[in-house]
Amino acid sequence: MTNPTEFRHTRRAFLATGTAALAMPAIATRGLAQQVWTCRIAHTEGVGTPITNAFEAWAQTLNSESGGRIDAQHFPAAQLGGLTEALEGSRIGTIQVTTAGPDMEETIAPEIAALGGAPGFIYKNDAHVDAVLQGELGQRASQIAREKTGVEFVAYGETGFRHILSKTPVHSLDDLQGLKIRVPQLRIWVDFWALLGTAPTPLPYSEQYSALSTGIIDAIESDVFSVEGFRFYEQARHMTMTGHWFLPKAVRVNAAWLDSLPDDLQDLVRSSAQEAFAEQRRVNRSLADETLERLKEQGVEVFELPGDQLAEMESRTEELFDRFGEASPETAEMIAAIRALG
Repeated sequence: MTNPTEFRHTRRAFLATGTAALAMPAIATRGLAQQVWTCRIAHTEGVGTPITNAFEAWAQTLNSESGGRIDAQHFPAAQLGGLTEALEGSRIGTIQVTTAGPDMEETIAPEIAALGGAPGFIYKNDAHVDAVLQGELGQRASQIAREKTGVEFVAYGETGFRHILSKTPVHSLDDLQGLKIRVPQLRIWVDFWALLGTAPTPLPYSEQYSALSTGIIDAIESDVFSVEGFRFYEQARHMTMTGHWFLPKAVRVNAAWLDSLPDDLQDLVRSSAQEAFAEQRRVNRSLADETLERLKEQGVEVFELPGDQLAEMESRTEELFDRFGEASPETAEMIAAIRALG
């Protein structure tokens, strides 16, 4: 025989369950009514670097301020593949966001490549960088990227000026002769280092550490954050400060994905990216010296290349501006416009 007390408990449990069950279709209906757009953010920047931290903060902003309508997922340090895979994925839409220098468009849109620091010594200082990228030229590059590559540059971050990290000291241009230095897989950078007498060795970014370790290369050129973040200093302990190349990082969003969003979410993606990477640029510049000091503590010898040697580097590679400009009238125009702002 059923105990009355047990019956009352059972009945209450049944009613509670039934009420919840009746509510489920309404809840499910409300859930289905809210479309969610997945946003995979994948890049090759090192964990803990200012630009990776900016992407992490931006992903959190997209998730929270979209009310869950954007599901931003962040994959740093080549977790979804190397730079080539990230760029291709962002163009075809298998990932929605990545970052790389505008110089990676050397073949498709050489006029954009000029904004990526190609060829070397095109940018003079931080103020020059900002005048170019945060102004009309940066906006023009984003529109060209949309038309020719299927991505929009919604903001510009940076890794800063790049220097030489080598296994043996580089204290003059004589020390560069025959040096096997890793370069991006781009013609302009092969030509740049060849004019300086090195043996430029094109390699994927992800292979630099192992190539230093095995002796395939003697040196790389890099910003201080990447030297620390990827621990390149474990294989090469001589850093020569040249500032030969400033590498902006275009925040590349697949244009078709961006266009698929409601207007308010498109505005959110653009405005929050600009805010996140304005802060990234500020942090990057403020922490560069501190990072260099930490590298010294790890045993890296830091050498300031004398001014006359820097001037000689710039002089030897000056012809590349004209050579690079031959790609198209638009490229020559862009190079002239960038240099005029310096």
